[in-house]
Amino acid sequence: MNEQIFETVVTTIARDGTPHIAPMGVRYADGGATVVLMPFKPSTTLANVLATRQAVLNCVTDVRVFAGCVTGRRDWPTVPAEHIAGVRLEAALRHVELELTKQRDDAQRPVLHLSRVHEATHAAFVGFNRAQAAVVEGAVLVSRLGMLAMDKIDAEMAYLQIAIDKTAGPAEVEAWQWLRQAVDAQRDKPTGWG
Repeated sequence: MNEQIFETVVTTIARDGTPHIAPMGVRYADGGATVVLMPFKPSTTLANVLATRQAVLNCVTDVRVFAGCVTGRRDWPTVPAEHIAGVRLEAALRHVELELTKQRDDAQRPVLHLSRVHEATHAAFVGFNRAQAAVVEGAVLVSRLGMLAMDKIDAEMAYLQIAIDKTAGPAEVEAWQWLRQAVDAQRDKPTGWG
């Protein structure tokens, strides 16, 4: 049986206070008391968590944040965290402030265990539409441009387009356009074979 992975947005800050926003799949352990992050090495999220020992998990339904971050649009409004030196997304429906309690190094993906320091709900969750799920999946594909074959990306994006066409609102359409532009830009890159 697979471990469940939940798509969230993690905010961290550098020692100098510079915020960083990154979509990240997280796992829960200890009955949900512990949040497990496995950021790739090297990454700003990893460096920030190791430097400050803190992070904020943000649950959002504005999928522009996911698509924006993987296409270079990381300037999303934040507000100060309540119990740690950090920030949360202004758009978060819910946030959890975290503190690093345990870590296991790995050559590719260290495992970070973070305990809950504080959590708060800011808005009601009304459910997902299929276009939101499609954008999140599209953002995962875009984060792997250069690692996956373009025909695989094209096929999966074509399938996801169905949900966009049927259920997207303006935010999902905008996010999808950013993702499509990123895929097209990757396709247009010279291959070095000339």
